[in-house]
Amino acid sequence: MRRREFLVAAAMLAGSMMRSRAADIPAPSSEGLDRITAYFDNEVGSGRLPGAVILVQQHGKPVYLKCFGVRDTRTGLAMTPDTIFAIHSMTKPITCLGAMMLIDEGKLALTDPVSKYIPLFAETKVGLEVTEPDGKLELDLVPPVRPVNIEDLLRHTSGISYDYIGGKWVEQAYKAANIFEGQFNNRKFADRIAKLPLARQPGTLWRYGHSTDVLGAVIEIISGQTLNEFLKARILDPLGMSSTKFALATEDELARMARPLPNDFILLAGERERLDHPEWQSGGGGLLSTITDYQRFAQMLLNGGEFAGRRYLSPAAFKAMTTDHIGPGSGVGRDYFYFPGDGFGYGYGLAVRTDPGNAKPPPPGSLGELKWDSGSGTYFGVDPKLDMVYLMMQQTQNERSRITPAFKALVYDCYPPALRRP
Repeated sequence: MRRREFLVAAAMLAGSMMRSRAADIPAPSSEGLDRITAYFDNEVGSGRLPGAVILVQQHGKPVYLKCFGVRDTRTGLAMTPDTIFAIHSMTKPITCLGAMMLIDEGKLALTDPVSKYIPLFAETKVGLEVTEPDGKLELDLVPPVRPVNIEDLLRHTSGISYDYIGGKWVEQAYKAANIFEGQFNNRKFADRIAKLPLARQPGTLWRYGHSTDVLGAVIEIISGQTLNEFLKARILDPLGMSSTKFALATEDELARMARPLPNDFILLAGERERLDHPEWQSGGGGLLSTITDYQRFAQMLLNGGEFAGRRYLSPAAFKAMTTDHIGPGSGVGRDYFYFPGDGFGYGYGLAVRTDPGNAKPPPPGSLGELKWDSGSGTYFGVDPKLDMVYLMMQQTQNERSRITPAFKALVYDCYPPALRRP
């Protein structure tokens, strides 16, 4: 009886503290939210953007949800909260959550060599560009100092690259391998990646690439399910993310799909590549989703790994996922192709704000903030200090590098100056 009374009292105290915390955090100003509206009205009105959907949520409830423009300039159908977007690299945090759930259950370990699941990785070499006496550049292959492991896949320290990131030899090696040729699934794709040289020794450099795609294959091997089946059963369905999937199946879903402008050639080429490989469930960039779906995932992160009474990660596993693992003392270098951003480190699938950064003034945000974005222009942030999540869904490769920082600045400009910066 005493234990029950203690638990009830503790729950009441926790609820009281949460209410007090919520009362201490101001709501975003209406003037600031109006500036967000004016900004995206201008982007759409000037023809730089076909449309967008924007959400700011605080204390678990939307304080701003607005749709701009059209899903597709060919049809003229208006943007709606249920519009479906190709979220590209915002797939990565979801896949990494799946891997962390397996680690939580003891079915996978950070130190496991990837070759335990993908045997060809036992033969993977590291590429070194060397200059011959005649000045000619050649590629030398050397053994890795240690095997690529699961943590390397989670934090992008595997040496696995994208074909457009790194030295000329990386681009040439990836393109010569024709890794997207024909039909392939996650296992076959992981085998193709294993045959390529690593761009750096494992654990020494943060290098964005196909690491999360290989992680998707590992999840499939451990679970005995396709990546879609695993994510659907363990994450998407429990969270209520009913419109998040790798491929659209119905006419209604196809009609809800957003498309970039006709002159957004890189993004359109990426869309053609996705449609050409419906059998490939890319853990690094293949999901489609809506803003109302993804906010549930973001809110779960804000809640520390819990949503609607269901826990997705233990507190210890959640802390590991959202802690910087590439900062000082990690042995991980940061080269020109460093993506998490000024003031950010990287956890397991998420950028983590660790310090104000080098810019003067510092970029807006809070210490402990989580975020990620994508090549298709989608973006989300999780701010524990303000008890807030914010999301932007759009389809633009041409304008995303300009719009993304502008959007984040607009969100934080809704708050008093003392709360805008770390």
